[in-house]
Formats: sequence, C-alpha cells, structure tokens
Amino acid sequence: MRKVKAAIVGASGYSGEELVTLLARHPMTEVVALTSRQSAGRTVAEVFPKMSGSPLATMKFVDSSADALAVSGAETAFLALPHGLAAEFAVPLRAAGVQVVDLSADFRLQSTEVFAEYYGGPHPAPELLKEAVYALPEICGDQALRGAGLLACPGCYPTSIQIPLVPLLRRGLVAADSIVINSLSGTSGAGRKADVSLLFAECNESLRAYGAPKHRHLPEVEQQLSIAAGIKVVVSFVPHLAPVTRGILSTIVAKPANGADAAAVEAAWEEDYAERKFVRRVRHFPDTKNVTGTNFIDIAVREDSRAGNLLLFSAEDNLIKGASGQAVQAFNISQGWDETTGLL
Repeated sequence: MRKVKAAIVGASGYSGEELVTLLARHPMTEVVALTSRQSAGRTVAEVFPKMSGSPLATMKFVDSSADALAVSGAETAFLALPHGLAAEFAVPLRAAGVQVVDLSADFRLQSTEVFAEYYGGPHPAPELLKEAVYALPEICGDQALRGAGLLACPGCYPTSIQIPLVPLLRRGLVAADSIVINSLSGTSGAGRKADVSLLFAECNESLRAYGAPKHRHLPEVEQQLSIAAGIKVVVSFVPHLAPVTRGILSTIVAKPANGADAAAVEAAWEEDYAERKFVRRVRHFPDTKNVTGTNFIDIAVREDSRAGNLLLFSAEDNLIKGASGQAVQAFNISQGWDETTGLL
C-alpha cells in the first residue's frame, strides 16, 4: 500500500523526539521532513544518538518554515510546537490541503474567549476552530476522526482525567459538582527548555504542586467533561511535579450518583472501552512504571464507603498516550488504519 508522506514540525523537543521514533518505524508512513530551528542542518543521529542505524539516521533537520514543508511534499504535518506558534503553521498547511495533526493547545478549546484568558492573548486562527476535531479516540470515536483534516490532540493531563471520567458523566454515575482531581507529572511535561525550577537539583527528592487553581489544561478538562455530562462541569484540579522523567498519575474523587458503585463504574468502562486497545482496566492501583514507553493508559476504581466517594485512578506516559502516541493513534484512525499501527 502507498505510504503517507509526513513531516514533523518542531521535531527536536520531547514530543517531537517521540514522533520521530514512532514514525521512523511506522509501516504506512514515509517521513519526508523534520524541522527544528535549533537543530537545522544536523542529522537525526547527531541530535538523537539512539536513532543511529534507523531509516531516518542520516536525514537532516531543516529550518521550521512553511516553504520547507511545501517543497517536501508532505501530505500530513505533525505540529509539536508551543501554543500560538502551531497555528502559524496550521493556517498555510490547511490552505494547501495538508492534513494537520496538532499537539499544541491551539485548537482544543471551542471558545476564543477562554483561550485568551488562559493563554494570554487572542486566538491565532479562529477560522480553523470549526474544522478541528478534538482527537481523543476513545472519547470522540473513530467516525469523527476518519478523513479529518485538522486533529487537535488532547493534553496529557486531560487525557488522564477524561478516560476514567467521561463514561461515568455520560451515564450520570457521578455528581458533576463533586469532582476533585490531583495529578502528578514527570518533568518532561514542561518540555525541553532551560528552566531553573526543572533542574535535577531542584526536582530530585522533591514533590510540589504548581499551576493551581487555574492550570492551562483546566478549561480543556471542563469543556470536555461538560460535553459528556450535558451540563456545565466545574472541577478542582491541582497538578504536581514529580521527581521522574515521564509519566502521569491522576487520582479523581467524586460523589456517586443514581446508586452508582464500583461495579457500575466497571460496567460503564467495559461498555465503552472493551474494543479500545489502549485502555487497560486493572485491579491494582495504576503505576506509571507499567505504562512508561507505551501508548497504554491504565485505569482502576475503588469505593470509599466511609466518606461516600468513588476513587478513580489512571496512569499514562505523558509523552506517548499524553502526546505523540495519541497523535499517531488518531492519525491512524483518520487514515482508515488500525489504531495500533506503529504503536505496538
């Protein structure tokens, strides 16, 4: 079968590196361009020594520009760029008929006002919002992704929260006004940048909260949970920085509704996720070590009858299921391939 020609824009960051690794071995994709302003002119093997011997080892990074992408012949462009910058590439790429798989936050939020509040300025490309598909496959379903021209891939925290919660909100199994979420992330979630607060000596042997009470992923979480519940959902969300490189663990506390118990939760998960290959419903407490390096998300439930709460847990790799792996999964479905292609 003919391979889809793909470009990775911003390929030298952590998510970009994962995309390079995944697409290098993807049987249905030919990587035709890798862009990076910092690494332009260097080969993949020079920037990522682990890729020595791979099919992409001698490919050179080019400067991040629309012109470089145009001459590459790319049919799909993965944007592993900061918010705001991603839209600058998405506009000309979509105008040229190139499929865009965006890992930034630029097209996740439906409201331009909310975007401005949380991202510090007007939306850079509001004309593309109607075209964007919120690309969390287990939630939006395969049909929404097939043939989509602009895939807005979810954030890492929102993925870890939506997978356990959305089936319950859709069925009214938890009280929508009772949800409290605590999440812990590895330091790679902040990206590959120089930041004193992320130095080894600052993070090692230490845990700290940050971004509360209005982390940038909060409006995305509330938007998607509100869609699931059919009413406005407001949650308390506190992220924490953990002294590990990668992985996200989320603990969600919610009051049961309509007589729900752990068995009802598991039944809802079974109904929605029985055919989803990357959601693993486990009996043990999810542990990031069991999902690191994979596109799996592990979820579990416990009843706290003493306090009258349901406790939901999830673990994922923030760079794969929370970013690049999920982008490839959604891309696979959009092309009509099995969602696991290149991911197992």
